[in-house]
Parts: sequence; structure tokens; C-alpha cells
Amino acid sequence: MSINVVVTGANRGIGLELCRSYKTLGAHVVAVCRSSSDELNSLGVEVIEGIDVAKPDSIQTLVSRLDGQAVDILINNAGILTRQTIDNLDYVGITQQFEVNTLGPLRVTEALLPAMSAGSKIALITSRMGSISDNSSGSSYGYRMSKAALNAAGKSLAIDLTSRGIAVAILHPGFVQTEMVGFGGEISAQVSAERLLQRIEELDLDNTGTFWHSNGEILPW
Repeated sequence: MSINVVVTGANRGIGLELCRSYKTLGAHVVAVCRSSSDELNSLGVEVIEGIDVAKPDSIQTLVSRLDGQAVDILINNAGILTRQTIDNLDYVGITQQFEVNTLGPLRVTEALLPAMSAGSKIALITSRMGSISDNSSGSSYGYRMSKAALNAAGKSLAIDLTSRGIAVAILHPGFVQTEMVGFGGEISAQVSAERLLQRIEELDLDNTGTFWHSNGEILPW
């Protein structure tokens, strides 16, 4: 697989496993993160650390570090989760989730578009918690709102980039056993990454803008 893959939030969890999977397939992987990890460093991929997707200056540093490399697949995986209830609305935390979960992927995508061409693909790792019609438990205001906004951005990107030949997938990874959820998920990060790779492989201009579960199910908005 002679392609260049850029993954944000690559130092652990789903991002780490995505890097591992693409490396195994023979891709050139650029792993982007705030701080690397021993596991990531052991993969033999190109690591660009010190990148905070919530900070525009940091994203420009990423562009400089990529030094004109083509981007065939961009996976916007970096994200954060803090929980708020109606009795505990932390607006600073809510705003931070918007900065990382919504504006971060949009900023990274905008900055790397010049490195992308017809046939390139963009994957936004979102959550079914961003589905409005699927919400049956409430709470988690910042996370739900930021992921719903990311879904909306992904749909617009899919429409706007069709003329450039760039397809966009909006992907729920599943309830994954990662540090973000206290390792209490239903599937491993490895299984999630394998499923996500399949969805990205199937992505084209005919299904661009689809909101998928990693298992292939189309999710409601």
C-alpha cells in the first residue's frame, strides 16, 4: 500500500491502532499527537508530536513539519470527553470540547487540503452520541454538542469537496475500550481500527458524507 496516511490523536487508543494497522499494510504513516508514547515510538512510523489541534499556530507547525508531503488519507481522530449534566454545566469544559472535537478537525482539514488531490480521503472520527435522533439518555452536553457539530461539518465538507474528488467519511468507532471511557467499552481498539479501515477502504464519491458505525451500519443524524 503505497499511500501517505496522517492520523491525529495517534499516541494511544484508536489512533495508535490505526497507525499500527496502516503501517502493517505498508503505508507511510504520519502519527500526529501532543505527546508521543513508547508504544507509538515502537511502531516505526513518522511521529510529529507537540501538535495541539485546538491551536491554530500548532496546526501551522504541522504543515511545516509535513514539508509538502502528499496526504492520501487524513484521519481526524483527536478528541476529548468530559461529562456534564444539567446540574453540573462546566462551560469551560464544553468550550474546550468544541475547540478539540469540532474546530480542531476542521482546522486540520483546511490546513492540509493543499496536500490532498483527487482520490484523497478524509475520515472524521465522531460518535453516535452526536446523533440527535439517537439520544435516549441525555447529559454529556459538551461531547454530544461538539460531535453533532462535527457531523454537520463533515456533511458540508463532503459536499464542498466532491468537485475536487475528495471523499469524506463520518465514522463512529463503536464503544471502544480506551482510556477516554475508563476502558469500559464493548470492543478493543484493535477491532475498532480494523473496522474503521474497512469503512475508509469502501469510501468513495458515491457514499461520501455518510454517517457510519464502524461495523458498517448507517447511523441516523
